[in-house]
Amino acid sequence: MKFHPSELLSTYSIVARDPETGQMGVAVQTHQMCVGWIVPWLLPGVGAIATQSLVNVSFGPVGLAMLREGIAAPQIIEGLIASDPMAHRRQVAVVDANGLVGAWTGDGCIPKAGHKMGNGYSVQANMMTNPTVPAAMADAYESASGDLGQRMLAALQAAQADGGDIRGMQSAAIKVVSGDASKHDWETDYDLRVDEHATPVDELARLIRLRHAQLIEGKGYAALGDDKREEALKLWAEARATAPELEELAFWQATTLADEHNDVATAAEILRPALANDPLRAQWIDLITRLQMCGLLEREGTAEELIAALNG
Repeated sequence: MKFHPSELLSTYSIVARDPETGQMGVAVQTHQMCVGWIVPWLLPGVGAIATQSLVNVSFGPVGLAMLREGIAAPQIIEGLIASDPMAHRRQVAVVDANGLVGAWTGDGCIPKAGHKMGNGYSVQANMMTNPTVPAAMADAYESASGDLGQRMLAALQAAQADGGDIRGMQSAAIKVVSGDASKHDWETDYDLRVDEHATPVDELARLIRLRHAQLIEGKGYAALGDDKREEALKLWAEARATAPELEELAFWQATTLADEHNDVATAAEILRPALANDPLRAQWIDLITRLQMCGLLEREGTAEELIAALNG
């Protein structure tokens, strides 16, 4: 073989841009460890790239540099392929901040291989069990609901249901960034990796659910900051229902209400059920006291009042 096996990422992936929010993302699965470190390349407000098959890693940073210069996605594909003597072994897809898409599948990629472009997205796959994987991914993405991360997950699930990688499953990842170019490179909406797992897409789905709950909660904090209390409480309740195992959600919501809004009763209503069966309940209670001790709970007596309400 004229390549190292670690360079070969038989993969199915999707690059996409949400036309309503401007968010851009990449989601991917393969039968090798740690797919998330090599396939997805993204910058807020700039674009998203997936490089796979016999991977040319430089397609990531070089493609992002071209996107920064305002070069459209289809022209970026042309430039990347023209510069690479091994282009026939590559598979790459790009979506730019305007929603333009470009993709390439070299005729030397391991069958079954192919891609399908749609409005603001591209799905691509190589070394698949069946040649119908890209079409299945496209159909799933277009018919899915939810935010961009959830819709891209649907594409991965459809690929696996259609046979997926001929070797099976091992790792998966998703990354979604804002369409706002003023955001820092490290500011992401989703940045999740399953580096080694028997069913990585299922595990990625679980992580996406938990992260989605955090995003909903964040909207609640924003609403509270705008004095939209009822809207905030509704969003917080939705977040807790989405990820009931994340006691952190209830804990910080409760301490915020008790401290900043002097609403100990509502705070206790939120936190009491979250801690009811938690084996670490005593430690969470102790943490409330510690927050008061170090000044993160600023209103005098907040900790004592909240603990009393929880124990009452």
